[in-house]
Amino acid sequence: MTVSQNNEQPESDQQDKRIPYHFGEKLRTVRERKGYTLKVVASQAGVSESLVSQIERNRVSPAIDTLLALADVLDINLEFLFEEYRRKHPVQIIRKNERRISRDEQITYEEVVKPDEADGQNTLEAYTITIPAGTKTNRGSYGHLGREMGLILSGKCELHYEKYVYELKEGDSVTFSASAPHTIVNTGTTELKAMWVVTPAQRFVTK
Repeated sequence: MTVSQNNEQPESDQQDKRIPYHFGEKLRTVRERKGYTLKVVASQAGVSESLVSQIERNRVSPAIDTLLALADVLDINLEFLFEEYRRKHPVQIIRKNERRISRDEQITYEEVVKPDEADGQNTLEAYTITIPAGTKTNRGSYGHLGREMGLILSGKCELHYEKYVYELKEGDSVTFSASAPHTIVNTGTTELKAMWVVTPAQRFVTK
């Protein structure tokens, strides 16, 4: 007996490739819970009833303005809609020309790891610090929640931690609880560059 092989992919698999993000099921579930008809939602969102139906069945991927309009009508948090996207994109990349920069007087902080609000109390941020000779950081002088880790990339400095002073030079690393007062003092004649990691995030948290 000859068994014919069907090389066609299931319709659901083909659909997964066509539509990268499946919002449809969530939109339909919320709409039905609220007792809204397709017609009511379409009318309030300013789109056709047919389009809403196709979006709910994942036949089309909505434009961002359409998605925002539907989310507004249904009172849906966008975080809820993009949960699936977060799970499928665990890798975060920040291009060199896209880094956020924060300045505190003469000191420059350049972000290399962006905090993720989904991490809650476990948010993490990392940045490079550039400290001119003879200057020091100020933000940690009163202490804050969490832990910090630093790696001196070039130059030398002192870490003033509570009543203690620790000398650090190029290649040295340090880890400590951020709850105690701490300050980095550039004691060299050239600018200091260091990589710093903080958890939970403090400096680059989106307000």
